[in-house]
Amino acid sequence: MTNELRTRTVVGLALIIVALGALWMGGFPFWLLLVVAGVLMQGEWGLLVGASEQHRKMAMFAVSVPLAILCPLAAGVSWVAFVLMATAFFFVLLTARSFALALGILYVCVPVMALLLLRGQAPDGQGLLLAFWALSLVWATDIGAYFAGRSIGGPKLAPRVSPSKTWAGLAGGVLAALLTGFLLHRFAGLPIQLAAASGLLAVAAQLGDLLESGMKRRAGVKDSGNLLPGHGGVMDRLDGVVAAAPLAAAFFLLLGAA
Repeated sequence: MTNELRTRTVVGLALIIVALGALWMGGFPFWLLLVVAGVLMQGEWGLLVGASEQHRKMAMFAVSVPLAILCPLAAGVSWVAFVLMATAFFFVLLTARSFALALGILYVCVPVMALLLLRGQAPDGQGLLLAFWALSLVWATDIGAYFAGRSIGGPKLAPRVSPSKTWAGLAGGVLAALLTGFLLHRFAGLPIQLAAASGLLAVAAQLGDLLESGMKRRAGVKDSGNLLPGHGGVMDRLDGVVAAAPLAAAFFLLLGAA
């Protein structure tokens, strides 16, 4: 095993342990992990859209306001958080005069709200199951896409954006996500309608990956940052979650809560 692969493996395992630990505890620890990730992602978003250092730091402070009110010891996921998110968006838009930088507020806050909403469902440990479903299907999608893409190959999915992604990889990711969803239905009681929706969430996760790949290509960088050795930036690890988590929360509200 090369030093680079060893570093990537160790850091990857550490990230999984931290994420699963915070997910298991829920409440304040889970919120704190999401807030730290969110503020760092806002900083990386600023770099990718070419914002000045001053405006980038300002956006990081701005996004921390709605993220702070999401704390379970404060207002949590509520209309107050949505108002503060909109306020932060327009504050950055008008102050920095950059729509692209302001979009980072939504890019960060919406998935954080979605994950907190799912994890906050209390009856019979449902919140833990729902949040784990939203996260695990993204991990399953990445794994399925990687192995299917490497073993099958074939036509490229979006060669101008991400030359390594293939249609076979997308199909493998969708199948892996569906398998994960139905396993959670069979052994953990995930509602069948949510298990069936896992394939759509896999597509969303891949689109989230492509969105960040396009931003990096436009910015002329390989990774969104260098905070995580062997993995790049926080956005590089969570781009699929950003797209899939809000859709998972929407499916829960429309289907799972029925």
